[in-house]
Amino acid sequence: MDRPRISIIMGSQSDLETVKEAIDLLKEFKVSFEVKVLSAHRSPRELAKYVEEAPQRGIKIFIAAAAGAAALSGVIAAHTTLPVIGIPIETKSLKGLDSLLSTVQMPAGVPVACMSVGKAGSKNAAMFALEILGITDKKINSKLNAYKNKMRLKIKNTKIKL
Repeated sequence: MDRPRISIIMGSQSDLETVKEAIDLLKEFKVSFEVKVLSAHRSPRELAKYVEEAPQRGIKIFIAAAAGAAALSGVIAAHTTLPVIGIPIETKSLKGLDSLLSTVQMPAGVPVACMSVGKAGSKNAAMFALEILGITDKKINSKLNAYKNKMRLKIKNTKIKL
């Protein structure tokens, strides 16, 4: 793999269980990425520095996973003009509704693409990042078409046993 094009940032190490879905899909597509734990609340200076320096490392897209107040994706978006995709992490107290609302409710001019809560959102975040890269990368676009065709055929060939 070449220089990382996608940066996955988690608010905490415990988010890795959810984020693994995105990591696995990016590995399947052989698209380079980097993974970091940085907190919008506990390491804000380090987060801002990392985000601002990311384009020099070849980063084109951020995927941010956070729970609860879930300010991570918004803080990343405040420090870059690159696309930011948020993954709301499920919480015990509110089942991820808190994370979802924190991720999706961004002020005008600071956009974050918000996926669904949990593992499906993680996989969709990676898929969406690949689709963004696929706009200009024909190899990724071709792999995406094959992947979606495989999903289509799986459904089409489903046999119902009564």
